[in-house]
Amino acid sequence: MSVKIAASRTAVFPYAGEDLIIIRGGGDLATGIVQKFFRSGFNILILETDTPTAIRRNVSLCEAVYDGEKTVEDITCRKIETIDEIENCFKERIVPLLIDPEGKCIDKLKPKAVIDAIIAKRNLGTNKNMADITIALGPGFLAGADVDCVIETLRGNDLGRLIFSGKAKEDTKTPGEVAGESFKRVIHSPSEGIIKHKKPIGDIVKKGDVILTVDATESAENAEKPEKIDVTAPIGGVLRGIIREGIIIKEKTKIADIDPRTDINCLLISDKARCIGGAALEAYIMLARQ
Repeated sequence: MSVKIAASRTAVFPYAGEDLIIIRGGGDLATGIVQKFFRSGFNILILETDTPTAIRRNVSLCEAVYDGEKTVEDITCRKIETIDEIENCFKERIVPLLIDPEGKCIDKLKPKAVIDAIIAKRNLGTNKNMADITIALGPGFLAGADVDCVIETLRGNDLGRLIFSGKAKEDTKTPGEVAGESFKRVIHSPSEGIIKHKKPIGDIVKKGDVILTVDATESAENAEKPEKIDVTAPIGGVLRGIIREGIIIKEKTKIADIDPRTDINCLLISDKARCIGGAALEAYIMLARQ
């Protein structure tokens, strides 16, 4: 029996009477959203690319793309190949992940809500026609036109604020300040190349420690660069995130994240992700009751 989602939308699969929420993206902020909805009893489907580049991989469900399954706190995510596998995941209380960066399955599944948590700083195609409720994180979206609600992602007093008309603050290209550090917290690749780890996530590093290397690929951009470039820690602290080993990245890609606070648990969802997750759930409830 089909489940009635709204006056004009009907679910394709019998999801035990619960609404389907599709989340585009499975990085650390998206995982905070998944947890809030999962714990509230919703069925969730994550849509990802075939090569996600999450930095805080210990708390990013998108790692299931590479490993088949990924568990973060109380949530297990499983990579699926077709939408026919979704229902079995829901019966097991597992979050399915489908490689579908363009969101082609959305029209067929007719979810109650679509949440864009890609964090691309621009709109990659999410629109109000995708579901009864549409929510997006950060800059690149116009609330009321592109989506129903935009959630502020910039650290500060407005973090998690719901915007129903207008835009989030523009991308400052400046990492949020943590324990007095901003730019030095985030490390970008000095070259195009292949990532090789020297330190694992969770290690306490000192300024100057080599945390990874970038093995240069053969390209015009790398013609005059060394075959291997050591990437060192600009500050001391906890290596909170590092891009997956073995993938090929472009120059200036974000590849690592150091937190100057040494008491951080890299296996737990961050305060920022929990805040944004709660905001997304709040936005959903408000819009669903209208």
